[in-house]
Amino acid sequence: MKKKVRIGMVGAGWMCKSHVNAYTTAYRLYGEQIGEPVFKIIMDVNEDVSKKAAETFGFEEWTTNWLDIIQSDEVDIVDIVTPNAFHYEIAKAALLHGKNVYCEKPLSLSAEESNELARIAKEKGVLNYVAFNNVMNPATEYIKQLVASGKLGTIMRFDGRYDQDMLLDPSIPITWRHLVKQAGSGALGDLGSHLLSVSQYIMGDIESVNAVSKIYLPERPVKAGSTEMGQVETEDYMAFTAVYESGAIGQLSTSRVGTGRKNYLAFEIQGTLGTATFNLERLNEVNVYFHNEESTHRGFRNVLLGPEHGDYGIFQPASGINISFNDMKVIEAAKVLDAFTNHAEYVCDFEFGAKIDTCIQAILASAETGQWEKVKEGSTSVCL
Repeated sequence: MKKKVRIGMVGAGWMCKSHVNAYTTAYRLYGEQIGEPVFKIIMDVNEDVSKKAAETFGFEEWTTNWLDIIQSDEVDIVDIVTPNAFHYEIAKAALLHGKNVYCEKPLSLSAEESNELARIAKEKGVLNYVAFNNVMNPATEYIKQLVASGKLGTIMRFDGRYDQDMLLDPSIPITWRHLVKQAGSGALGDLGSHLLSVSQYIMGDIESVNAVSKIYLPERPVKAGSTEMGQVETEDYMAFTAVYESGAIGQLSTSRVGTGRKNYLAFEIQGTLGTATFNLERLNEVNVYFHNEESTHRGFRNVLLGPEHGDYGIFQPASGINISFNDMKVIEAAKVLDAFTNHAEYVCDFEFGAKIDTCIQAILASAETGQWEKVKEGSTSVCL
């Protein structure tokens, strides 16, 4: 008998749409063994938005108070898709109420809060999942396997970027993403956290960092068309050197004003026996080079992802029949449902998210001090 998984959605914006689509598609593609999502309650502070979202996405009820979702006996998973500043309060309340929680990244705005959430989740023994969908990419899984197998040799270097130019236009008004109290950080938390999630999954933990940041557009209109300007508080660009616990060296950067870059999450991993590269704008391809092969003089070769790579085969039966960006979210939703229904193991738990937020805090501290900062897991301390 199939199990129903009752969803309470906190937030009714773009990520709500993404999550609803992911749940629905995951159930259709993976089958009833992962559990059938049932959309019980949706919340937005705006009554009209909440009511409209319930009608559009098929939720049985709507509310303007997120406590209604947490306190409901009709909700199995509290799904948090609000702006960053609200994640901690909602997630903590849900955990303390014994609810399973699926939260968009970042888990919170500080290492202290994220580590607290990870601790509570472990104590409560409930599902706790952070939405780092790029970890679910079949390309990420393939490259992780290459590293783990030793085929690339001893890993020397991780070189990664995540650039977009969505905020390059200076006429775009200030939003919550530009304010420290609401966003925590700028390009680093918004984009760089995804790069850090992939790096952490493949390479392991980062030991220390040395960073530099820049706000290139220090003022923006307070609203569309206004001549009144407001101050931008969060960084447009962040770059840092990282030393991994493995001894490998990383060069990572992220920009939300990266001219010409639309969704450029790209990285290269160099080992003593080989190198692998990936670019999210070319989602279905990985380039590899193996130094000991006879064809080394020909340089890199292109590998088209296929059914043998991660969950690719759930979507397509053969290489070259491309999957899409949204499919990574589908894989993520399937992991959430499977974890709830079958107690399946999963990677992106709150401890994983807390490690990333601890690293982000160290990077921000380094950019402020201009000094190397150690990343101390489970603590807010970021000192040498």
